[in-house]
Amino acid sequence: MSFIDDLRKIKRGPAIMLQKDIGVILANTCIDKDSTVVDGGSGCGVLTANLARFVKKVYSYDNRKEFLEIARENIKKLGLKNVVFKNKDVFEKIDERKLDLITLDIKDPWKALGNCKKALKKGGELAVFLPNITQVHEFINKVDENFKVENVVEDIQRRWIVDERRARPENIGILHTGFLVFAKKI
Repeated sequence: MSFIDDLRKIKRGPAIMLQKDIGVILANTCIDKDSTVVDGGSGCGVLTANLARFVKKVYSYDNRKEFLEIARENIKKLGLKNVVFKNKDVFEKIDERKLDLITLDIKDPWKALGNCKKALKKGGELAVFLPNITQVHEFINKVDENFKVENVVEDIQRRWIVDERRARPENIGILHTGFLVFAKKI
């Protein structure tokens, strides 16, 4: 069994971030095996698990104990040992300092910008998942001179049918799931 196979079998609770969006985060940030990351909004641990495969340490925050327990159980089943769970709210405080990356998949992420500024190292990155463009607009309008917005991305995937006689897109696809905003602490 592969990590992806095991990930498909984890317990679900809150909505998950899809692999297509997680891939965009991994491809558009500078994290590596020496990075320390905060995942704000553990959910059921899908983003936390993917991050933990590539970085030194992940601190996964969620203010909902029931979600944190699901995520903790899933990370244990996946055999990942470099994750620390915190039943805390990133709006109130982020304990860690000199972080390489903070991911936010939470309602009203702009309310955490002050704590992100304190927690990220200079050049540290922020990756924010937002379901609709009005939230993207509001987030970007709340970003101050401490951050530079580098990119806003929507990843739409459509599979193709390819065989001996045809090559055409499938009638359905994994279309809009959300927007990703990438910012860097300056």
